[in-house]
Amino acid sequence: MSGTTADPRLIGARIVPKKALRFSWSDPRFRAIFWQVVIIGIVALIVWYLVGNTNRNLAARHIATGFAFLGRVAGIPIGESLIPYNPALDTFGRALIIGILNTLKVALIGVVLATILGTLVGIGRLSSNWLLSKITAVYVETLRDIPLVLQLLFWYALLEGLPAPRAALHIGNVIFLCNRGIRLPELIWETADTWALLAFLAGVVGTWLWNRHARQRQEATGRRPAVWPIALLLLIALPLVVWAALGAPTGVDLPVLHGFNFQGGITISPEFFTLLVGLVFYTATYIAEIVRSGIQAVALGQWEAGGALGLSRGAVLRRIVLPQALRVIVPPMTSQYLNLAKNSSLAIYIGYQDVMSIANTTLNQTGQAIEGIAYIMAVYLTISLSISLFMNWYNARIALVER
Repeated sequence: MSGTTADPRLIGARIVPKKALRFSWSDPRFRAIFWQVVIIGIVALIVWYLVGNTNRNLAARHIATGFAFLGRVAGIPIGESLIPYNPALDTFGRALIIGILNTLKVALIGVVLATILGTLVGIGRLSSNWLLSKITAVYVETLRDIPLVLQLLFWYALLEGLPAPRAALHIGNVIFLCNRGIRLPELIWETADTWALLAFLAGVVGTWLWNRHARQRQEATGRRPAVWPIALLLLIALPLVVWAALGAPTGVDLPVLHGFNFQGGITISPEFFTLLVGLVFYTATYIAEIVRSGIQAVALGQWEAGGALGLSRGAVLRRIVLPQALRVIVPPMTSQYLNLAKNSSLAIYIGYQDVMSIANTTLNQTGQAIEGIAYIMAVYLTISLSISLFMNWYNARIALVER
């Protein structure tokens, strides 16, 4: 080994030792650390002054601080909630939890529907059909230029203009539309339905595992086992067999007019429906443009290559173009999901009791303005960070991995 010589190409790759930090203004690292300490100190002094000044003003006005008010009886009437609520017994804390659930309900449903609608409109804008392309273009250019508040007020006025329950519009005498909301049949949940749902969830897991096995098999042998027969068996046949084996209950609670209102069934309130429709239609316009730009970012040669293989344009779009376009679509899509979640706070204009509305009522009744505003900020910050974390995880999962 004594006769070997070092490769000259590796000499420059050696790790250069770091220089020791010198407490001198001429050292750039010392200057950077100094200014960071100064800025952090200034921010800390500002925060200390604001907190102290706020505490002095609250004490001078004999306003109590803290979150003890969450344990007091609320007395706030709430029109719709996902969990039981009695204003004469339940606390402000439970009322605020209902507000969070109402916000999450409209945000989650809105994200799903806006994604579906926006994707379809974005693809429609690229259609070779002149009429479809122009209709989707008018939809996008019109709705995204009208403020969301005005759209919410428009939809709310439209729903309030529906007839009273006695003259409600109906579809087959099972679905009724009136100025008090939309009445739909409600499934009477039985034990068999619970087991069928569990079987469906097990089928989802089984389908995912089989799809993973099929992908690994394709990478190893070049042949991919069929996934759809297994998915059909696990997602449809298995739950139906379980449901039928347990008696196949089909109880349905139908809405029936009694007096001046309907009884039975499930109600979609005008406020919730207005907020959902407004958020979905408005956000979908931006998602459509993101999808359109993502598809256009894929090279035209990908379409030509798919066509050369004998695939239809729809198959090329689903199997070749969209998977590549996702890498362009997902990052800006995150911003639209965040906007939809935060825009749900406009529910206060139409009377939908989300976290913003209930928190405002709470701080007006208790006088705990700082705590109420901090609660609202914490809720929206948590929702936004959760959406960002999930979308960043998904974006990293679909990103190209260089070998």
